[in-house]
Amino acid sequence: MHSSITSITRHFRLYHSVVLSHLHTLLFYHTSPRRNRLFAPKPTSESVQNRPKSDLFTSPTVTRFSFSDFELDTVLETLNCYANDWKIALEFFNWVEIHCGFQHTTQTFNRIVDILGKFFEFDTAWNLIERMRKSPSSVPDHTTFRVLFKRYVSAHLVEEAIDAFCRLDEYNLRDETSFSNLIDALCEYKHVIEAEELCFKKNRDNEYDGKLFGFNMVSTKNYNMILRGWFKMKWWRKCREFWEEMDKRGVKKDLYSYSIYMDIQVKCGKPWKAVKLYKEMRKKGIQLDVVAYNTVIRAIGISEGVDMAVRLYKEMIELGCQPNVVTFNTILKLLCENGRYREAHKVLNLMTKKGCQPDIVTYHCFFVCLEKPCEILKLFDRMIGSGVRPRMDTYVMLMRKFGRWGFLRPVFLVWKKMAEHGLSPDEFAYNALIDALLQKGLVDMARKYDEEMLMKGLSAKPKAELQTIMDSEVSSNR
Repeated sequence: MHSSITSITRHFRLYHSVVLSHLHTLLFYHTSPRRNRLFAPKPTSESVQNRPKSDLFTSPTVTRFSFSDFELDTVLETLNCYANDWKIALEFFNWVEIHCGFQHTTQTFNRIVDILGKFFEFDTAWNLIERMRKSPSSVPDHTTFRVLFKRYVSAHLVEEAIDAFCRLDEYNLRDETSFSNLIDALCEYKHVIEAEELCFKKNRDNEYDGKLFGFNMVSTKNYNMILRGWFKMKWWRKCREFWEEMDKRGVKKDLYSYSIYMDIQVKCGKPWKAVKLYKEMRKKGIQLDVVAYNTVIRAIGISEGVDMAVRLYKEMIELGCQPNVVTFNTILKLLCENGRYREAHKVLNLMTKKGCQPDIVTYHCFFVCLEKPCEILKLFDRMIGSGVRPRMDTYVMLMRKFGRWGFLRPVFLVWKKMAEHGLSPDEFAYNALIDALLQKGLVDMARKYDEEMLMKGLSAKPKAELQTIMDSEVSSNR
């Protein structure tokens, strides 16, 4: 398997050097249990528009590979790593199907639709959905349109999202699940007013009336989603009013209602009220799950101290509710926020003994609070060595932190690690690197990365330093 992938990437080098530098790593890194570092690519600053395309997809040496050279997980991982470069992601998506005989599944189609939606390529996304309908192995499902709803609404194209829902009769998917997905998307991206209108407006006189009729729009599930939507908007007064409105309308509050509202109380700075709700749930006989306990542990930790949080953790276990990674992460965060790093490391070691493997959030608890670059980098290496893969926001957080402290070398170490793991940087990663370079006065180098980011179609953050240099160059050329 590894030899065939290495052979594939060797041919890619002849025809598409920039893509190869990432794809070589992706195919090897994500299929090798040892994640061999010998194949780590070197960072490149070559712009996307200068990348050759035609040779890659027409070369007879490349087209000899077969479906067996690509597994589903490998294709998905490659698409994931090109989530910030939709053109290359789509090129790979088409190439692996046309030239390698890979049969795309609903999963791979959903992933490329998500990537295209991120860059507002909705026409192309719809074309792919039409292709899905023609293939029995990749029929559109609820996830397909949940992804589409979220991309439309994240771009504030609310009417387009509702229109997409209205088209679901064509796919036999216009049902309560899809309606809930639409409401969830609206609430996720702060269009809660529109979600409320769709669910609760009594005399709807809009064009969507016929398509929305017949669903249970006033279910507890929809109320919970809208409550969570107000929570995401941080409209605390509206959260309280909506919570009280649920009582007035006779809505039966469930475990999820309480979990959301307890989280609201914690986030708005009233953790003691979350503890009060916890006691109310106990009196009502509502059996708490691990999610609710995690919220209460956080609330008690903030209001009464981390030792009380640990006590509740032990009580939770005694009642038969087993902790998960979020439980440990909650306690870790409380310990780190209080500077109790030695105890935090003990909890980190305890997690593994309890069969609960640390995740990226576990390490984020340390990264946010630690203040020595050497300690952070040591823990970063431990994280990677344990098999925990950094997220893009991990790299961004560390680069911003090192850049803010004025340490440029660690910034480039993290940037290099990102390339080695096959991730294509997003606009936040570029801006973190550019800000660090500008702080050190490396304007020319910063401008190079700024131009590379623009070539990829990523949004650049306006920077006065770069604009001043550009204006001076324009003036000198007149």
